[in-house]
Amino acid sequence: MVLRALQALQALATRKVAFDVDLIPRAWENLPLKKVLNWLRTEASVHVKPERPWGMPTILQVEPTSRCNLHCRVCPVGVGLGRPAGDMDPALFQRIVDEVRDSALLLLFWDWGEPFLHPEAYGMIRYAHQAGLQVVASTNGHVFASNDHAARVIASGLDVLVFSVDGITQDTYQHYRAAGKLDDVLEGIRNVVAAKKSAAGRTPLVNLRFIVMRHNEHEIEQLEDFAASLGVDALTLRKFHAVPDRRMRGRWADADFVPSRPEYQLPVLTPGTLEPVRAARNPCRNLWNCPTIHWNGVVCSCFMDWGEQLKLGTIAGQSLREVWYGEAYRDLRQRFRRGWRDLPRCGECATGFVGGDVGRHANAEAFFLEHPQGELKPC
Repeated sequence: MVLRALQALQALATRKVAFDVDLIPRAWENLPLKKVLNWLRTEASVHVKPERPWGMPTILQVEPTSRCNLHCRVCPVGVGLGRPAGDMDPALFQRIVDEVRDSALLLLFWDWGEPFLHPEAYGMIRYAHQAGLQVVASTNGHVFASNDHAARVIASGLDVLVFSVDGITQDTYQHYRAAGKLDDVLEGIRNVVAAKKSAAGRTPLVNLRFIVMRHNEHEIEQLEDFAASLGVDALTLRKFHAVPDRRMRGRWADADFVPSRPEYQLPVLTPGTLEPVRAARNPCRNLWNCPTIHWNGVVCSCFMDWGEQLKLGTIAGQSLREVWYGEAYRDLRQRFRRGWRDLPRCGECATGFVGGDVGRHANAEAFFLEHPQGELKPC
């Protein structure tokens, strides 16, 4: 508590806030007092978990599109989201940004689907950037292999671009990312790196993300050289987030993909078994600081609710503030506090198991490329 109080005083004195996003440090300087105060109130809400948060969200996850060009083996998009596919209306996106520009710090420009399939993706990113939000986007990278996508993403002002590349050979890569072509992804990465260099720009930070799974963990030792050869700014090793299937009596539904090395399991499983261990406390932050907004304006508690089982409202006809403080959200927070284990999605999320905090534990390691030497340094 003393440390948090000191951090709060420092933020008020310096007007600066800093935290990691998937082990990538992000910082905000010269913030308006109103924004700093909202961040402090929201952080306090995360710890106390009141029915009605004391501040507006500081982070938003927005789904530009639910369409994708791949068919990843256990991704909900590949196996069926259970809801219609579509693209977010840019006018709706702008309305979201306008409402949170005085409170939010970070916008995660993806949920389910490939965000850069949206025909207005770069304009939407630019709009959020000009509103003072930092924007992070994740991609499978295929679109950047052609046309002028690389130059457009540089010009958009995007802060961090995550390339998900889960294999350094085509055989390994396509084992999970069905229909994916590794050569196209690598060409896309090189195009973005070259366009950034040509523009003499500092953004986006290009992060090569490797989700560690059973079939690719033998390639971990080769990743540093692989990342350095592409000229990216960072390499992050992400744990495979398994989701339990209750019909299998606790056995993880994605068992074939769970890595054998415990340090890359999310959550950690009992040695020699596929049994997760329940945590006594669920440290989830999303209900108090990060809503997820689907392409059609539906607001959900987090990215885990891909099928909208816990639909909390829609901003197609309401403001985000009305939904955030509305009855459905307040009821869900109450239910979470009373018994999160019994809630759909919350009870299945790895965050409710030992070593499974999706926010804090999702990434195992991060390395940063120090140009021009081309050496990756651990964070």
